[in-house]
Amino acid sequence: MTLQLAAPDRTRSIDREEGRRVGWSEWGSAQGTPVLFCTGAGMTSSFGFGADALRELGVRLICIDRPGLGRSAPDPNKSLESYARDVEAVLRSEGIARPPVIGFSQGAPFAITLAGANIVSAVAIVSGQDELTHPPTRQLLHPDVAGLVAAIEKDRAGFEAAFAARVDAEGLWALIIGMSAPEDRAIYNEPAFATAYRQSLAEGFAQGPGGYVRDLTLAMSRWPVQPEAITVPVSLWYGKRDTSTVHSPDFGATLSSRFPHATLHAFADEGGSLLWTRSRDILSELLKAG
Repeated sequence: MTLQLAAPDRTRSIDREEGRRVGWSEWGSAQGTPVLFCTGAGMTSSFGFGADALRELGVRLICIDRPGLGRSAPDPNKSLESYARDVEAVLRSEGIARPPVIGFSQGAPFAITLAGANIVSAVAIVSGQDELTHPPTRQLLHPDVAGLVAAIEKDRAGFEAAFAARVDAEGLWALIIGMSAPEDRAIYNEPAFATAYRQSLAEGFAQGPGGYVRDLTLAMSRWPVQPEAITVPVSLWYGKRDTSTVHSPDFGATLSSRFPHATLHAFADEGGSLLWTRSRDILSELLKAG
């Protein structure tokens, strides 16, 4: 399988009004159709997907680093809503109005928040984390994940401080590989893929663990924008061999039912690496919806 990995074609940054830097990477023609990409846990904008599909479909893929990761400066007040304001500032600086967005894994709630803020025209959730505090979903969680959710609810600041003291890029990589299905490990451990993924995680922790840890607690808390309020089209993509305990525990079945306009794709013979194995399909459907 050709995984279509490529280094970014361009890297850019702006300074927000308060002087905080927000950086991003782009793939594809600068004149292409803009598509936003919200990365997974601890990842930065150096690691993309679907290079061939981007060229074929004329896509300009834009991945904005979340505060504290990659080229974006930390934000002690980071929230899902403040991330949306960063994205809005970048789009305004580039003259882009309401592009579609892809949210991979932990990037799902960030993408959904963009939809709730009317910043994007359509959403694709790929192997996405579910809203783990939603009561019917919470009943399906692995006990370890349920314990994390409860600890964050009880004392988010305390959890963040304790977790930051014991997490790093290599530990997160080991966790990802350990939770992955054999189908996904075969892809993630392919030498070129592993090198790019691990480099992205190293960049994600280069400013310290705080950016990743805050993302974790935001994603595992109740989302400020509920799926029921999203009016744009949403496509959800899951592989039923995905063994990650922090993705959707029922492969998007409950989550898709909460969106007013949703399409669920669930593949019996695939794992969680759909972003790379189904790049063209995901992008094609998203472009039609947006």
